[in-house]
Amino acid sequence: MLFTDLGLSEPILRAIAEEGYTSPTPIQAKSIPAVLQGGDLLAAAQTGTGKTAGFTLPILQRLSSTKASTGKRLLRVLILTPTRELAAQVQESVETYGKYTGLKSTVIFGGVGANPQIKAIAGGLDILVATPGRLLDLMSQKCVSLNHIEILVLDEADRMLDMGFLRDIKKILAALPKQRQNLLFSATFSTEIKALADGLLNSPALIEVARSNSANEAIAQLIHPVDRTKKHPLLAHLIKTNDWKQVLVFTRTKHGANKLVTQLEKDGITSMAIHGNKSQTARTKALADFKAGKLTALIATDIAARGIDIDQLPHVVNYDLPNVSEDYVHRIGRTGRAGSNGVAVSLVCVDEHQMLRDIEKLIKQKLPQEIIAGFEPDPNAVAQPIQLRSQQHQQSRKPKAAGNGGGSGRAPAKRSSPPKRSFNR
Repeated sequence: MLFTDLGLSEPILRAIAEEGYTSPTPIQAKSIPAVLQGGDLLAAAQTGTGKTAGFTLPILQRLSSTKASTGKRLLRVLILTPTRELAAQVQESVETYGKYTGLKSTVIFGGVGANPQIKAIAGGLDILVATPGRLLDLMSQKCVSLNHIEILVLDEADRMLDMGFLRDIKKILAALPKQRQNLLFSATFSTEIKALADGLLNSPALIEVARSNSANEAIAQLIHPVDRTKKHPLLAHLIKTNDWKQVLVFTRTKHGANKLVTQLEKDGITSMAIHGNKSQTARTKALADFKAGKLTALIATDIAARGIDIDQLPHVVNYDLPNVSEDYVHRIGRTGRAGSNGVAVSLVCVDEHQMLRDIEKLIKQKLPQEIIAGFEPDPNAVAQPIQLRSQQHQQSRKPKAAGNGGGSGRAPAKRSSPPKRSFNR
């Protein structure tokens, strides 16, 4: 199948061709016709399968082929994402493939000043990409109206629930017109996602391009057992001996990410951290330098890394295993995208053995283990309790002013429940 077979207009097809793409990914081949039909959609696809274009392309088509009821430029599409990085990525997709349509769009999120965003909205928009917190802030200031929204997209809906945005989402939904098209995209069909979909969607088309909670078969997964005190030396050893040029490393905490950057820099390994306490400018620079090959290692926490889109990222390392098993699938999904191969390595100490068992149960496979010479774990080591991320979040959560907080620009509400270029945007 080709993009020319999907009913997209010449201006959109021209933009797609200029990016070097001819054939849609499976999620795009299924979701584009479904969105064009105008009905609601519930779609599950692993990270890196191209779902962003799966909804941006047909949305651009629908808006460019129909006029607003008043003839004026009205805000007709709202795309909600959980993090700044993902919001910026979605806006990039809208701009790239809508450049010949005459449609206007902008992105709003916390961590940066609100005035330029307010000015962009006041100038007239067709499409708004937003994180929930900043959107609610501007709604409270009466800087944005959702009265004419025709299409609502909830992107990475599972992550929005995990980050505690359910209450914010409900407030936003209450401000929308009753008659609209709803598109819900998620990496998995969890119980919470199904409950949200039941209350939001009307007889939706259902699309699932990969088995729920499964790991990409293009990713080689490997466990290196190691003592907790030897994780940093082992990571430096792996990077140097294997001559890794680009590796995304996940830590459990922001403090752990900062500490690891300092340690790796002493080893002569260029690295930067990306997490919620970093300014938006620092996060953008770290990601840009990593994509440009100026950094060997990008150290990230789970929330900050959601939405990172890097073509053919070769290596992902779980420096700490995630306490939420589903996050393992999201983490390693940053590599092995759209058919390319990737390697996901996890450094596992005795404290994390139960986490490893939970992950293996989730993905329904036993992960291979390899002990590295010189880093053999102490067989008599005793497990120590791990302070889980959710506990840290609840202890440290304080209201943040707009423009100074995490990915949304406001503190999340309490969590409601525990060779050929690939088109992967």
